[in-house]
Amino acid sequence: MLENPRSPRVRAVAKLTKRSARQETGLFLLEGPQAAREALAYRPDSIVEIFATPTAMEKHQDVRDAAREAGIEVEFTTEPVLDAMADTVTPQGIVAVARQSPTALKDVFASAPALVAVCEEVRDPGNLGTIIRAADAAGADAVILTGRTVDPYNPKVVRATTGSLFHLPIAVGADLAEVVERAHAAGLRVVAADVGGQDFLGHRPTLAEPTAWLFGNEARGLDDEALGLVDLTLRLPIYGRAESLNLATAASVCLYESAFAQRSGAGS
Repeated sequence: MLENPRSPRVRAVAKLTKRSARQETGLFLLEGPQAAREALAYRPDSIVEIFATPTAMEKHQDVRDAAREAGIEVEFTTEPVLDAMADTVTPQGIVAVARQSPTALKDVFASAPALVAVCEEVRDPGNLGTIIRAADAAGADAVILTGRTVDPYNPKVVRATTGSLFHLPIAVGADLAEVVERAHAAGLRVVAADVGGQDFLGHRPTLAEPTAWLFGNEARGLDDEALGLVDLTLRLPIYGRAESLNLATAASVCLYESAFAQRSGAGS
């Protein structure tokens, strides 16, 4: 059992809360039983280590069984050690270290996707994690991160995905112009979500076609250069008194509208 919160091994895990350490090692941190459960179910090959308190393993025996089936031995720790490893103030007794596994941009479009979410300079970890989760729920084929979008392996992003990080391909560090070019070559229409766009309702039928949705920065939206690359710019109507929609909420609506249209086959 690991008992010293200041040991080099514990410190090495704790450093993964920093982007520099994640870039250097190619690893990232998972916290909580849900994240561990999803990683073990969908990407067990990515798991390097699992740490847990005895109490947590007793409570979440399915995680222990899944780890055993994957050939991964759980390392027991004291609560102070787990607290030192974790990014959250009140960790849930399980921490894992996993390998980053981004998808190459060419591979995203080689699979003939019908629905893709593209995030351009999305900076808030909670928003990005929620968009990834919404894309997964809507049946999107991939999420692509461009510009200075926040690291998808940031612990806050990982938590906000609630496991969806392991369910669909995610490409990182892409150039937006190249993304648009590859999307067009693969037969996708690129649609930007922006407050300066045309009314959403007048273009709903077009969403039945293969679509790459482009979402911009929370504060600034998409700049003119980005908007100049897309085929269509749409805005969601505001029927109440709200000043605007949160980015992740708007992205969820857009992705689900496409999902509904594509699955109905009618686009209406």
